[in-house]
Amino acid sequence: KTMKISPALAKKTHDLIADWTTEPKRQSLAIDSFIGDIYSGLRADKLSPADRDYADRTLRILSGLYGIIRPYDGIYPYRLEMEYKLPDPEFSNLYKYWGKAIADCIPEKGPIVNLASEEYTQTITPFVDASRIISPKFLTVSPKTGEPAFVVVHAKIARGAFARWLITSRTEDFKALTQFHDLGYRFHQKLSTPDCPVFVCDTFGGKGLSMKRKLREK
Repeated sequence: KTMKISPALAKKTHDLIADWTTEPKRQSLAIDSFIGDIYSGLRADKLSPADRDYADRTLRILSGLYGIIRPYDGIYPYRLEMEYKLPDPEFSNLYKYWGKAIADCIPEKGPIVNLASEEYTQTITPFVDASRIISPKFLTVSPKTGEPAFVVVHAKIARGAFARWLITSRTEDFKALTQFHDLGYRFHQKLSTPDCPVFVCDTFGGKGLSMKRKLREK
C-alpha cells in the first residue's frame, strides 16, 4: 500500500528487501546498476575508463535508500522512492529522515548542475544557495502544435545525456553549457534564463535508448 504496487511486484520487493545486503561481493557499482530512463541517456557502459573515473569524482546520484552515491560506490538492488510516505511518527517521509544530510555531502562552493527529478532535488534545494543551482530543461517540438513541449521520457533521457556530455567533455566553464547538442537538442536562448538553460529538439534523437523498454521486450 505504501509503494502503491501490485501484489506480484510487492512479493518480489518483499523478497528483495529480505535478501538485501551490504556484503561487497554481492554488490555492483552504482553507475552500472540503475536502469531508469535518465541512466539510459547516461549510457554508462559506453563510457571510457577515464570518463568513468572522472564521473566518480564529479557525478553524484541521489537515492531514497543510500542518500547520495558516488558512481563507484557498491549498492544492492532496492525499491525505495524518495516520495514514499512512511508509517513512522518520527519520520513520516524520507525528506524528514534525511534532513540536510544529503546536502551536506555537496561541495560548499561552486555551481551545481541539477539533473535530478523534482522529488530528489528537494533533498538539496532547501539547504543550498539557489544562485549555485543550474537546472537545464529539455523540450520536444510537438508535431501537432509546432511548439516546444515537455515530454517526460524525452526529458529524462536528455538529462542523462547531458550528464554524459558533462563527463566526456570535461566541461568546467558553466557558461559553455549552451553548447550541448546531443540527441537533436539545441540551446534555445529566448526560452532560457541563467539558472535554467532550455534545450529544444525538433525530432527526439534518443529513441531506442530506454533500457527499461529493452528489458520488457526481452
